[in-house]
Amino acid sequence: MSRTALVFGISGQDGSLLAEQLVGEGTIVHGTSRNADANPFRNLVSLGVRDRVRLHTCCPEDSCAVRRLIEATMPDEIYNLSAQSSVGQSFAQPRETIDSILASTVGILDAIRETRAPIRFCNAGSGDCFGDTGLAGADETTPYRPRSPYAVAKAAAQWAVTTYRENFGLLAVNAILFNHESPLRPDRFVTQKIVQGAARIASGESPGPLQLGNLDVCRDWGWAPEYVEALRLVARADEPEDVVVATGRPATLREFAAAAFDAFGLDWQAHVVSTAALMRPSDAAVSVGRPARARDKLGWFARTKMPELVHRLAEAVRRPVPTGP
Repeated sequence: MSRTALVFGISGQDGSLLAEQLVGEGTIVHGTSRNADANPFRNLVSLGVRDRVRLHTCCPEDSCAVRRLIEATMPDEIYNLSAQSSVGQSFAQPRETIDSILASTVGILDAIRETRAPIRFCNAGSGDCFGDTGLAGADETTPYRPRSPYAVAKAAAQWAVTTYRENFGLLAVNAILFNHESPLRPDRFVTQKIVQGAARIASGESPGPLQLGNLDVCRDWGWAPEYVEALRLVARADEPEDVVVATGRPATLREFAAAAFDAFGLDWQAHVVSTAALMRPSDAAVSVGRPARARDKLGWFARTKMPELVHRLAEAVRRPVPTGP
């Protein structure tokens, strides 16, 4: 009998990649958007799975609406990839960010609790909840020390998942994802800003320079399709527990920029400037994960490291994928 999955936030990078993988394995996939009729679902179109996914309008904050959708679709597993996902944007809209992330997670959890069905629930958490990890990195036992409104919201949502698992017996887990990229990321993310900026300078479309914030921040960047594979493994593990998903290898924004400009045959130092205006009010100097549990218990490990990741992003800019109307 086919497995059925319900994906909240299916139109974003991770939701679309997850839908592609689920469809590929033969799972029946339902996905949500706050307004499915108006959403063009460009990522699903670009991946060629738009017509293989059943789409619904649903606001995950509304537990009654979520419950009705669960009863209509009868999923075996639910993935929460909804709400605002930009750290930078969260400083401009702190209350909206916290409300959307936390309320969405609790709305889905409450609906599952009320149905009393043995549904597996996987929440896409964030390594940002740990704040500054130092080069030693963070694992599942590391205390949360969030440094942005986005990270505060993610930390609260992750605690909610743990609370519902421990107190209500839900099969609910957090996949705590560190930074992960693909060509489906929108250009408001700094990684795409760098790659697309390098491409425009290389083509002569822009004279430059590319303005960035703190070049010394250190992040753990991975390839998003591999991280979405981990989501499925975390959701289906025999023992429901939270799992850190990361490469375990830090790199600075300076190194990312160098790799991006090198991919277009340019010296980044001639085209990049660091400006104080783009530095965040509070930012973790280092954010890196320790993914031992993912490797030991799930057999998962990140296969793509930086700078190969950057070269894949650059190749996608050279050969853009059609995204439909």
